[in-house]
Amino acid sequence: MKNELSRALTHRHVQMIAIGGAIGTGLFLGSGTAIQKAGPAIILAYLIAGIICFFMMRAIGELVLSNTKLTSFIDFVRVYMGDGWEFVIGWTYWLCWESLAMADLTASGIYIGYWFPFIPQWVTPLVIILVLLGFNLLSVGIYGELESWFASIKVMAIIALIVTGVILILFQANVSGHQVSIGNLFNYGGFFPKGWTGFLAAFPMVIFAFTGIEMVGLTSGETEDPERDIPRAINSLPIRIGLFYLGSMFVLMCIYPWNEITTTSSPFVQVFSGIGIKIAAGVINFVVLTAALSACNSAIFSTSRTLYVLSHSKKAPHSFGNTSKRSVPVHSLVFSSIALFIIVLLNYVVPKSVFEIISGVATISFIFVWVVLVICHYKYRLQSKKQKRVFPMPLYPFSNIITIVFFIGVLFLLTLSRSTLLSLVFSFVWFIALGLIYRFVFKKNKLF
Repeated sequence: MKNELSRALTHRHVQMIAIGGAIGTGLFLGSGTAIQKAGPAIILAYLIAGIICFFMMRAIGELVLSNTKLTSFIDFVRVYMGDGWEFVIGWTYWLCWESLAMADLTASGIYIGYWFPFIPQWVTPLVIILVLLGFNLLSVGIYGELESWFASIKVMAIIALIVTGVILILFQANVSGHQVSIGNLFNYGGFFPKGWTGFLAAFPMVIFAFTGIEMVGLTSGETEDPERDIPRAINSLPIRIGLFYLGSMFVLMCIYPWNEITTTSSPFVQVFSGIGIKIAAGVINFVVLTAALSACNSAIFSTSRTLYVLSHSKKAPHSFGNTSKRSVPVHSLVFSSIALFIIVLLNYVVPKSVFEIISGVATISFIFVWVVLVICHYKYRLQSKKQKRVFPMPLYPFSNIITIVFFIGVLFLLTLSRSTLLSLVFSFVWFIALGLIYRFVFKKNKLF
């Protein structure tokens, strides 16, 4: 077996992976919960979170382009924070995508139930895991193609929704007894119907919608031209946020009263059902299913590459660093996919509450990783003041400080909800366990 990854991801692949990372179940399903918490003010919440995430992505971009010989941003954690932090962050990033995939697999079962309510919710995740594992074992190029098609479907669907919404607004159409109007943003309790408390409470689910956008930094080791492709993918983030998040939320709440959107299914499906176009609702359900498949596909890719990097740093079993003749880390792929079967069991045991718990774990884990990466970027800038900047982060160091403070604030908000508090407790137990494992199993460095 070889031990090198191939550089088979093209410019198109990297762009679509970046888009796919920005559009997921957090938008298509989780936005229903966020809307119920904040009302139309959710638009402002997405805008603020989007700006912060853009700063975070610019930090990662400058970091990975400072040394393209390193495989991914996890290597930079080792360089600037030490071996112990690399162990904790590497395995936590693995948990990030495992839990995110579990949330998306759960969502897939809900979407399939729209057409086939007689199929148990746990069956769909089982089938999806096996199918996506098969595709990912073939080559990274096939992963890139799959993600390109998944992302294209999502983009076309959101654009179609926005265009439809604009037409309905211009013609002041009537949907389910409600007139489509920009005034709907203010007619049902005002723009801040739940006050500042509800506005702030929505941020954890808003952040969950952005989880995965950093994955473009994980592709640097398998990208043909990282110096060209990564900056382009990151710089297009504001456009994607403006179109996909702000545009879609604006249109949704102009078409449909925010207080009638439920959390039991995708708001996108609810709105098209309300319009009365049954076929369109079915098509949108297919699109949100595609979004979930896309996230699962990305999860299988990212978790396997994370274990590959950890293996070469001797922070994971040696076999996880071996690749096949097609330059695919087979053992890492299989291990990560087997771990996903936990969600099949959870969907069988607690199908109603599993999504919120798992999405909470994903959000907390991602925030922890993001904060450490921004700190790594700060330390890199301090240690390389004379180095030429390939892709400098704007407003350094203020943008670093603002980003870290914001993410810590979101973690605090998670303590205020009983359901997310459970996720927070699990996540901190995970961090502590990793620290203890590293300290007593890996003797080279202490974590603290």
